Amino acid sequence: MKKILLTLGAMLLATVAFGTHTVHADDTWTPVATLGTSLTSDQKSGTLSTLENAANVSNVSELTVNGDTLVKYLNPSGSTFTSTSGVWSSALVQKTSTGGINVTIVPYNGTNNITTITSDQYRNAAVTAGVSNANIFITSAVSIDGSGALAGVYAAFAQNGDTLNASQIAAAQTEVNTLSDITDANKGKDGYTDKQLNNAVAGMKKDMATQSNSGEQTLSQNTIGNIVDSQLKANNLTNIINNNQRTQIINLMVKIQNSGALKSSDFKAQASKLASSIQSSAKNLFSKLKGLDTQENRNLLQKILDAIGNFFASLWDKITGLLN
Repeated sequence: MKKILLTLGAMLLATVAFGTHTVHADDTWTPVATLGTSLTSDQKSGTLSTLENAANVSNVSELTVNGDTLVKYLNPSGSTFTSTSGVWSSALVQKTSTGGINVTIVPYNGTNNITTITSDQYRNAAVTAGVSNANIFITSAVSIDGSGALAGVYAAFAQNGDTLNASQIAAAQTEVNTLSDITDANKGKDGYTDKQLNNAVAGMKKDMATQSNSGEQTLSQNTIGNIVDSQLKANNLTNIINNNQRTQIINLMVKIQNSGALKSSDFKAQASKLASSIQSSAKNLFSKLKGLDTQENRNLLQKILDAIGNFFASLWDKITGLLN
């Protein structure tokens, strides 16, 4: 009887331990609204209702994001926030069990006040930071870059026991800064969109994860450079991204690898889902891109160039004939 009781006790302990481990890892949690500390009372109320209406939820958990939050999550990447830094941009994080990472920038009273970080940049940063399967809604009562909302996303996960890797968060913030700068530099340039760049970066992450065999193999800088070039070409960015920007992207990918992100079994899947989602949200754009580099189009271009050359050659012959 004593042996039976001991056996039953051990089985009960094992069941409890197993249940505690699995529930935390996979279950969703109550949506969290991360609200900037600099919001006035009216702005806070307006921000909360804006986010809840967009997410179609109520009774959310609230979390205040202040200067210390910015310092904790964003300064390791080289940012210069202080404890007294203001925070206005806010987020609502809705953890899901499937579906990848989805980000919606919500207008506040009809105006999009997030001036710098795009929805796809938020999504790529979340993948790098180790976020998986979440619907994220972002807004701001005042015109601001949106960094506070990003720090709030990380804080929301930490509040629910899903603390993200600090090195990956630092790499994610470097990513936001790099992609924002490149998009700003190419703003208005024919043949460039932020979606192309973010789709390329998501593809780079997926390819790196594939070639590194889930982080078991460290990729050389040359290999990473080839991956970068391949994705830039696939997204028709080869002649738009200059050498300095290409180097910045390669350095970013090296930092992502060094952060340990590639060791996550979910990283490749989340990056792949992100790329598919970006392409799905801009089908016309990516359909056009796929058709730009075909042999038929290259032949057509050559025919046009030949026709132009023949025209000027004929014109020159006529001119020289008149002169003679």
